[in-house]
Amino acid sequence: MLRLPLVSIIFSLCSLQSILTAQEDPETIGISTNTVILNAYITDRAGKPVRELPRNLFTILENGVEQKITFFEAQSTPFAVAILLDSSGSMEERIVLARAAALHFLDSLRARDVAAVYTFDSKIREIRGFDLGRDLPESFYDVRSRGMTVLYDAIVRAASELERRPEKRRAILVLSDGADTQSGASQDKALKAASKADAVIYCVDMSPAGTLGGPSQLNQRALKELSEKTGGQYTRSSGGFEMREAFQRIADELGTQYTLAYDPTDEKMDGKWRSIELKIRRPNLNIRTRRGYFAVKR
Repeated sequence: MLRLPLVSIIFSLCSLQSILTAQEDPETIGISTNTVILNAYITDRAGKPVRELPRNLFTILENGVEQKITFFEAQSTPFAVAILLDSSGSMEERIVLARAAALHFLDSLRARDVAAVYTFDSKIREIRGFDLGRDLPESFYDVRSRGMTVLYDAIVRAASELERRPEKRRAILVLSDGADTQSGASQDKALKAASKADAVIYCVDMSPAGTLGGPSQLNQRALKELSEKTGGQYTRSSGGFEMREAFQRIADELGTQYTLAYDPTDEKMDGKWRSIELKIRRPNLNIRTRRGYFAVKR
């Protein structure tokens, strides 16, 4: 009779347990390098979130071609968010409001949600990594406005960090007046980085009230495009109760999204933009999700 060493038996049992756990846990269902993940926020005509829609009502089209849904999650699951706080010179009068807003958002997170916090001016600084809760180092309260603005570089940095996270729901929350003045990366590169990380961008425009037209209008358009193309939302608010409500809505939305995934029938990673359309066979619903993605290797 063959006798195995005790260590080998324990190792074998642990390996078997890992396999069984992976089979039972929907969060570990295989995601290939080309898998596209959609996080969709569904509301009714009154703007209230619609929950518990079954998988068979959903259809995904890529460039007009129907795709097979390989993953579907309708439950409230943890998310990872990178908060980008503009600390450039143009934010001088609003930096205190921006710090307070970031704190309020951290207060809105649930027990298993994680958030990283960065500031950006001429440089990008990590205030804290992806941690639970609202605790922040003293350096956060010493943030002062200074220098130029590397908004797009900050988005690329956040997307790169999020890409390594295990959570399928990922977001970038930008608090800024929108004026990028010194990034090495373009807006297009920032969008590609967010697309590659399957991250939704939410932009809170903190430009002063009454600043319309000219450069300010271009800045606002840039923030709107970042949000809309990734399936997020643009909000304009210079502070106060309106901003606190906006942050609460974003936190609630991230916790009540539907997560879907598919492996594209077109397997060519040619770097081109591919449009995505999500349909639901139920009338009078509003669907907000990413508009598409760039087909790049991950």
